[in-house]
Amino acid sequence: MLCINQEGNDPYFNIATEEYLLKNYSDDILMLYVNEPSVIVGKHQNTFAEVSYRLAKDKKVKIVRRLSGGGAVYHDLGNLNFTFIKNSIDGNLVDFRGFTKPIIDLLNELGVDARFEGHNSLNVGGKKISGNAEHVYKNRVMHHGTLLFSTDMQMLADMLYISDDLYSDKAVKSVRANTTNLSEHLPPEITLEKFREHVIEYMTKKHSNLTLYSLTKEDNVAIYDLVEKKYNTWQWNFGYSPSYKFSRSFTLKGKRTTIAVEVQKGVLSNVNVKGDTLSAFEKGTIESSLTGCNHMEVEIEKHLNGTLLTTEMQQKILEALF
Repeated sequence: MLCINQEGNDPYFNIATEEYLLKNYSDDILMLYVNEPSVIVGKHQNTFAEVSYRLAKDKKVKIVRRLSGGGAVYHDLGNLNFTFIKNSIDGNLVDFRGFTKPIIDLLNELGVDARFEGHNSLNVGGKKISGNAEHVYKNRVMHHGTLLFSTDMQMLADMLYISDDLYSDKAVKSVRANTTNLSEHLPPEITLEKFREHVIEYMTKKHSNLTLYSLTKEDNVAIYDLVEKKYNTWQWNFGYSPSYKFSRSFTLKGKRTTIAVEVQKGVLSNVNVKGDTLSAFEKGTIESSLTGCNHMEVEIEKHLNGTLLTTEMQQKILEALF
């Protein structure tokens, strides 16, 4: 088994690395990494329905879609992520309990009463410390999970816990849970880096063939190419979302105005605007300028700027759509 103790904190690169190792290596692999503040959404989720987009933009929190399903998770420098990639001979690939058992056993050794509960969570005292997901590729499976160590819980809550009724879609929904940091259950001398060392030491004891391994120059080139073409693109992180509908209302000239849209493959369609203060020209201009746009702020802003709508109206519309 190869052990890759990833040093960089770029979520685009680290999430792309998982796919690259899954599809281009044949070894069993354990990868550990820590991401800078980011929200990682499941493959089949509507990104806008899972992330507080405005807050993410203001706080410069990156948004990345991963290869596996499941719900959205918040990463920061206080969150340790682990990834197991293994081959299967008998075809029994999906095994949440099996992949998380080493983590539970290690935590138990450290005096933390961690348990596997529900479908894919590790809990301490009924509170979640780890969410897990898996993805199967041919005869290989990737299992990855979070370990909340000293995560900013307020930011986690603000970034993820948004209203469930903002979007109408058939996308996979995240399951909200009470969370806790491992640092609250461990001696203060065990820092995240020390805990990371404990994970490697424990896995070395359990796997005599565990070998510390670093990505090659060729690996890095290929992964950066995957980042550029997929993981750091609007099309993957937002446009890949399942079709959804939403309606937003705002006040314009003292009256209520409503915009309702459908989004398919990230593109706005069936735009309908209602408002007593709007002229037929304004209504038609809004609907025609938005139809066919990607649900992307910079593109919609550009289209609105090319109209004769007032600056105030353009800003109100832009805010409503995001």
